[in-house]
Amino acid sequence: MQKKRRVLTLVFALLALQLGSLISPAYACGCGAMVTDRSARLGVARETSVVRWDGRSEQIVMRFTVDGNAPRAAWIMPVPTRATVELADGAMFGDLADLTRPERRTRHYFWPRGGDWPFSSGDGAGAAAPPPTAGAPGVGVVGREQLGDFDVARLTATDPDALRTWLEGNGFELPDRLAAEVRPYVDQKWEYVAVRLAPRERGKVLRGTLDPLKIAFASDRPVYPMRLSRMAATPQSLGLYVLADHRMEPRTAIGGGAPVVTFAGTVQPPASLAGLTAGRPAFLTAIEQEFPEPGRIDGDHELRAAAADTEYRRVVYRHRLLTVGDGVPVWLLTVGGALAAVAGAVAAVVVAMRRRARRHREPLTAE
Repeated sequence: MQKKRRVLTLVFALLALQLGSLISPAYACGCGAMVTDRSARLGVARETSVVRWDGRSEQIVMRFTVDGNAPRAAWIMPVPTRATVELADGAMFGDLADLTRPERRTRHYFWPRGGDWPFSSGDGAGAAAPPPTAGAPGVGVVGREQLGDFDVARLTATDPDALRTWLEGNGFELPDRLAAEVRPYVDQKWEYVAVRLAPRERGKVLRGTLDPLKIAFASDRPVYPMRLSRMAATPQSLGLYVLADHRMEPRTAIGGGAPVVTFAGTVQPPASLAGLTAGRPAFLTAIEQEFPEPGRIDGDHELRAAAADTEYRRVVYRHRLLTVGDGVPVWLLTVGGALAAVAGAVAAVVVAMRRRARRHREPLTAE
C-alpha cells in the first residue's frame, strides 16, 4: 500500500511539472521581447512569421498563439529603419500551409506487419487598453495606432534604459536583462515597435491565436530580428515563410539548431498574399528552426540567396500492404501458389514412386 502511495505521489508530481511548463511565462518570442506583469502568466506556444523582401524594402507579418491568464502584455521588436504597422489578413497562414503541404505517397510492402491479417483482429481498422503614458526621457514616440486589440507605439531610443523606462511607465515589470540586450540596437541606431496587447473587452485574457500584425520598413538586406530571444526562459520554436526572388537561407544558425527547409518553390500567391507580392509570382522558402537553449542566440537572422533555386517539397509516405483485386494480399497468393506448386511436385513424385514400386512387384512370366 505504501509503495502504491509513493507511485501515485510521483505521478502527480510529474503531472504538476508538465502543467507548470505549459503555463510558464515566456519573456521572449522568436523576434522580440514579450513581457507582462509578474502576477500574470503568458506563454507563447507558437510564433509564425512571413517575410517578404524585394531588394529595397521588407515586410514581416507575425502571428502569435498564446496561453495564460494575462489581461495585457507588451511586445518589443527592433527594426533597422522607420516602420509602419497595420493589421494583416490572417487567412495567409492557412494559404501558406496549403501551398507548402507535404506530398503524400504510398509505399507498399510485401510481408504482413502488425495490424495486417493474420496479426490483426480482421476488422481492417487503422490507428486511429488603457493609453500609454508620455514618452520617457530618451524615448521618442514617432507614431501610435490602435489596431484591434493592439496599441502600437513606434519608438526611437538614445539610451538602452529608455525602453525599460517607457514600459515601466505603462505598468510592466521587465526582465532585468532587457536594457543590456537592446544595447547593440541602440548602438546601431535602430528603432523599435512596442505593442501593447490589451483586449478591448474588459476582463478578457490573452489566449489563443492573436490577429497578425504586418510591420514594414526599408532595408537593403533581409533581416529577421532574433537577439532579444536570448531572454527566453524556455525553448523557442520559429516557423518562417520567406517570399523573395530566389530561394533564401539564413547565413548562420545564430546559436540554434540547424535551420530546416520544409518547402522551396515558385508559387502564385493567393489573394491573401497579394498585398505582399503585388500579385506576382514569388519564390517561397519555408524554414523551421528550434532553439533548445535560447541563451546561446548570438545575433539576428540575416537571410541570403541560396546557391541555386532548387525546389523542394517534403514527402510523407503511407505504408500499405501490397494487395490485388478486392484487397487480396499478394504475399498470400504468392505463398499459396508456392505451396500449391510444392504440393503438386510432391504429389508427382509420390505417383512416380508408386508406379516404380508397382513395376518392381509385378511377377516375371516365362517365355
